[in-house]
Amino acid sequence: MKNYSHPLLADFPVVLRIPVQWGDQDAIGHVNNVISLRWYESARIAYFETIGIGTGHTGSGSGIILAASQCNYRVQIGYPDSVFVGTRVSRIGNTSLTFETRIVSEVQNLVAVEGDSVVVMFNYDEQRKEPVSDELKAAIEQLQS
Repeated sequence: MKNYSHPLLADFPVVLRIPVQWGDQDAIGHVNNVISLRWYESARIAYFETIGIGTGHTGSGSGIILAASQCNYRVQIGYPDSVFVGTRVSRIGNTSLTFETRIVSEVQNLVAVEGDSVVVMFNYDEQRKEPVSDELKAAIEQLQS
């Protein structure tokens, strides 16, 4: 995974460049709103991979689970275009991480979508939340400092 940069994402430690696919568009001719959530997910996974946290999970043991996600749509994106997707942790809770995500249209050079997602540290065997580990907190602080 290559980490990109963009002036509108200068404060985001993880930035992906993703080409818009023809099939990402809906009947109206712009990128469907669901695609933004997929891009959010790709950025979160890249973030965890960047700090060395495994993302493969078998449904048992400890891992992460998505608790909430929200998008604010600013401008339409169409094909052809590429987007830069930046993400960073904006809050570390007792059992959760809040990711701030921003999507920038390369063609328009504008913020197209922004919002956040909350992931919870989760024990799948016991079906309960777990505290954010000191190791994870340290990795986040090192990446974002």
